[in-house]
Amino acid sequence: MNNTPRQIARPLTALLAGLTFSPWAAAGGAPHAGPMLGPVPLEFVFFGTVLAGVAMVHQHALKVAMGGALSIALYKVLFSPFAAGAGALGLAAHLGHEWVVLTNLLLLLLGFALLAKHFEDSEVPAVLPAVLPDDWKGCFVLLVMVFVLSAFLDNIAAAMIGGAIAHTVFKGRVHIGYLAAIVAASNAGGAGSVVGDTTTTMMWIAGVSPREVLEAYIAAGTALLVFGIPAALKQQAYAPIQSEATPGAHIDWARVGVVVFILVSAVVVNVVVNTRYTEHADVFPFLGAAVWVALLLALPLRKPDWSQLPGAFKGAVFLLALVLCASMMPVEQLPAASWMSTLALGFLSAVFDNIPLTELALKQGGYDWGFVAYAVGFGGSMIWFGSSAGVALASMFPQARSVSLWLRHGWFIPVAYVVGFFVLLAVNGFHPGTVLKGSAP
Repeated sequence: MNNTPRQIARPLTALLAGLTFSPWAAAGGAPHAGPMLGPVPLEFVFFGTVLAGVAMVHQHALKVAMGGALSIALYKVLFSPFAAGAGALGLAAHLGHEWVVLTNLLLLLLGFALLAKHFEDSEVPAVLPAVLPDDWKGCFVLLVMVFVLSAFLDNIAAAMIGGAIAHTVFKGRVHIGYLAAIVAASNAGGAGSVVGDTTTTMMWIAGVSPREVLEAYIAAGTALLVFGIPAALKQQAYAPIQSEATPGAHIDWARVGVVVFILVSAVVVNVVVNTRYTEHADVFPFLGAAVWVALLLALPLRKPDWSQLPGAFKGAVFLLALVLCASMMPVEQLPAASWMSTLALGFLSAVFDNIPLTELALKQGGYDWGFVAYAVGFGGSMIWFGSSAGVALASMFPQARSVSLWLRHGWFIPVAYVVGFFVLLAVNGFHPGTVLKGSAP
């Protein structure tokens, strides 16, 4: 397959510009009913302003995101109808549709913040240096551990456990490039597993076979090598990994048991709901509720550090505000399914919530679901607020809340994304997957 750089760039530009600024103009899309600025609905102008504000004044990111969500909601109520209807009733119907996703994110971000502290206090991270290599390879092995964990756990949990280990073995001095790599490892690890990421779980619920997303690991594994090695070298040069276990460290097995109990509860509930009660999977935040029920049941054994909640809550509200902003954009459909438009989806996922993108792809059909899983799952790693794992880790390491520093020190992540994508394309090719009920013909 021979493609010039211009041929490859054309669909990327079309998707980023078309989906961001004029998705309603695509074939089959209905004209936008609200006010426009030239060919652009004003909602996208507001959303772009919010994203720019978050990037430029990251110290006030929460205020910018909340103000943006409230402003866009008010504008939609007064001037531009929601997909569910117009005015206040349209907003109420929209929130009624989105509340499960928003509540799940809130419960998971708060619950996994307590779980990560449980894990850190268990002193497992303090004894890990005894088994990890004591050079850059130890830093890389830690990223591999996060990658593997994320295949079974939610990527938020994997990222926060990785962050807890990094905080200990690097004595609190974790390079921003390495923080970006932890997030990338957690997102890559979940890309090929239907229980490893919200987007792949959505595919599973919609009828996509777990085997169809498994191929994403070809791209994800390649990407791990591409970003993991330079990130490990960078971290080792910045703050070397501990060569020996922390003196006097003793594993608190009861606390380890609490961590395992919470994680197993989440995985079991996720699998049971999505295999036996699929029709109810999107009507209640089962996964987030499972984490909190497990946390509360474990109280007699070990109490969590409740002081972690205020910081985690701020990060959660920030992410919810951005997700709500994205959900109010008038996006009716994606460009025609192809490997080129799927490649562009990954870059878009860095600034646009991947849940509505996945929902649109499932409705439209024609995609290779392994490619989509990799693109929307890993793509959000390119910017700190591009994924829930990134926002969660930034609540543990506030220095990560800088788009410029994230991009400058984590430059290897977009490179890894592109390399992984083309390796998958070369190995498997792009083949439309399962035709789902409700997909476009």
